[in-house]
Amino acid sequence: MRPMARTSTAQRQARRAWNLLHVDAPAARRAAERALASGTGDAHADGWARLVVGMHTLLYGTAAEAETVLRAAERDFLRARERAGLILARAQIARARWRQGHFQQALSQVLPLRDEGLAVLRHEQRAMLLNTIAGCYSAYGDSAQAFAYMFEALRDAGPRRGRGFDTVLHCNLSHELMQIGDYEQGLRHVASGLERCRELDNQRLTSVLLINRVACLTELGRAAEAMPDVMTLRAMPATSDGRGRIEPGFETLAIAALRAGERALGAELLDEAVADGPPRLPDNHLERAAAHALLALAQRKPRRALDTLLPLQTTAEDDTIEGQSLRIRAQFFDVLSETWQALRRPGPALIALRHWQDLHRRQVQLASQARYQAAALQTELTRLQHRLDEKDAQRRATERARGALVAINEELSRRVREVQALQEALRQQATQDPLTGLFNRRHLNETLPQLHALALREGQPLALVIIDLDHFKRVNDRHGHAAGDQILTAFGELLATHSRRSDVACRYGGEEFCLLMPRTDAAAARRKAQALLRRWRTMQLECHGQAIDGLSFSAGAADTWLAPGSPDTLLKAADDALLAAKRAGRNRVGTAAQAIAQGTSA
Repeated sequence: MRPMARTSTAQRQARRAWNLLHVDAPAARRAAERALASGTGDAHADGWARLVVGMHTLLYGTAAEAETVLRAAERDFLRARERAGLILARAQIARARWRQGHFQQALSQVLPLRDEGLAVLRHEQRAMLLNTIAGCYSAYGDSAQAFAYMFEALRDAGPRRGRGFDTVLHCNLSHELMQIGDYEQGLRHVASGLERCRELDNQRLTSVLLINRVACLTELGRAAEAMPDVMTLRAMPATSDGRGRIEPGFETLAIAALRAGERALGAELLDEAVADGPPRLPDNHLERAAAHALLALAQRKPRRALDTLLPLQTTAEDDTIEGQSLRIRAQFFDVLSETWQALRRPGPALIALRHWQDLHRRQVQLASQARYQAAALQTELTRLQHRLDEKDAQRRATERARGALVAINEELSRRVREVQALQEALRQQATQDPLTGLFNRRHLNETLPQLHALALREGQPLALVIIDLDHFKRVNDRHGHAAGDQILTAFGELLATHSRRSDVACRYGGEEFCLLMPRTDAAAARRKAQALLRRWRTMQLECHGQAIDGLSFSAGAADTWLAPGSPDTLLKAADDALLAAKRAGRNRVGTAAQAIAQGTSA
């Protein structure tokens, strides 16, 4: 709110309500209502008080109720000629629209507010505008833009000047990181948000952060660790002082419980989801169906699970549905694949698994775009700030103004240095797997097309080997995730030690690895993989005093001579060879030629 020479009691109450909005939500609502009850007719005070009530209602009521209050605040600000409040009110109206499923309309309403908002708003107000733009992009399915705007908003709303809004941003960033598959980074933002929540009285934020942590842990295969959060969330009251009616997250909690083997709890949570009403958004439909199917599988009723999923399969395959995320669609096909396997139908199970792989690959690509988009947006906003500073400098002719300009330039230089540091950190994050030290799948996606094109130009073969550690889940189940991490690290060291300088060794995902070998054909690549397999068989690891031996892997090799065409063709050929090796009994290395021969003979 802008400073005023003389303020009334209503204005002071409205200002207090705004400052407490995220720090102490119930107290903020009470202060706003007191300001409105004063009946002074002060448009400035009424506008800010109604803005607080509208934003509070967005969290604890319904979007339609909130929109009514926010439009009244818009009228107050127009009457008071209060630009900052007007921009914020219109941004929140757009937010209410996308909460009701009008994604494109919301984005078209909020984007024109950006440039003026960046010039007029400061700190947490500016962050709120950027966060609303991010939310519209997220709901519209553009995670790259959403991530970039959220990251920039976090810079404006730090713990000291954000009045608790930084907690909202940690919450939203954790959600968006889930959408692009970066669950570990999502957990870090959840932890930061929960740490800040200890200083606030805002159970709504706490509950959403806990729901995000449950989802991250479930996606990482650690659903059992999420059970304390599930029980905490169940104990929270679904009232205006608790989680509210917008996003109870029962489906997410049910899936976590079922993945953790808590069948009775999962069934209870699903009953609560049904009692809460029909799914509100496209993702909710798929997630609820997946939860019902998991419950049916746990009850050994795979046919019921299939009957639940099949009516939504076409919806899950559709890329054009607004508000439907890659993560939830991938989750749906993962459960569908499990269902077909339970019915002993490997063909449809493999098709569903292929859908899951495609969606996961797109998540990885989206993660790369999101990180680079953050740096690009920072550059764009820096340029905008620079133009604003130039116009301001033209109006200043005194030494005091020149001194202020110097200070602004120093701040801009500091921000540019921060962006450069961020770009370097993102470059390293984008190319290296933190557990094994090998390159990651993102780097593979960027490097493979280049090496493929070079191989075609030179007329030399490019070999690609996909390696899958045998029975890795059995090791995790028997010895724990620490042992699994130790095996992945040891194999990463083996692969790095016995690779040539020209080779590119990557962790492909989970317990899969990929080796690119320029100027090498599939036969030579197979011999190299067989040598690695012999070394791997002889290794013995120890974890918590228990010996882990009997190690092996299956691998598939292909080259650009056997699989001409595109990089995807080469990947598929190696993957088909890997599948053939697994079907032949694992603990072996197959080639694309063998896979083709087997397919022909079959």
